[in-house]
Amino acid sequence: QVQLVESGGGLVQTGDSLRLSCAASGRAFSTYGLGWFRQAPGNEREFVAGINHRGVRTYYADPVKGRFTISRDNAKNTVYLQMNSLKAEDTAVYYCAAEYVGSGQGSDEYTYWGQGTQVTVSA
Repeated sequence: QVQLVESGGGLVQTGDSLRLSCAASGRAFSTYGLGWFRQAPGNEREFVAGINHRGVRTYYADPVKGRFTISRDNAKNTVYLQMNSLKAEDTAVYYCAAEYVGSGQGSDEYTYWGQGTQVTVSA
């Protein structure tokens, strides 16, 4: 079992930066990959970024490439999502997910999910 708790969401303005954190507990952190997803009202949950268990491979959705960075600190059992140059369309609830089988870019590939943290970007 893996428990995930996200933090760091909030209300920011267009162009601002925000860093989300996801603290994991339970199974050994370094044994599974992690991902960030987001869901805006009326939309399906979509992939944002993923990272493998060692942290040497990362994946990004096209809308966030060059602006968002996923990283993990296996000593702190935490995965981060650094979000720069935020846009109004980045507004969503952001979810952390753990343990994927496959590409790491599909929500159905992940076993464990956090409760989500709201990010609102005002124009």
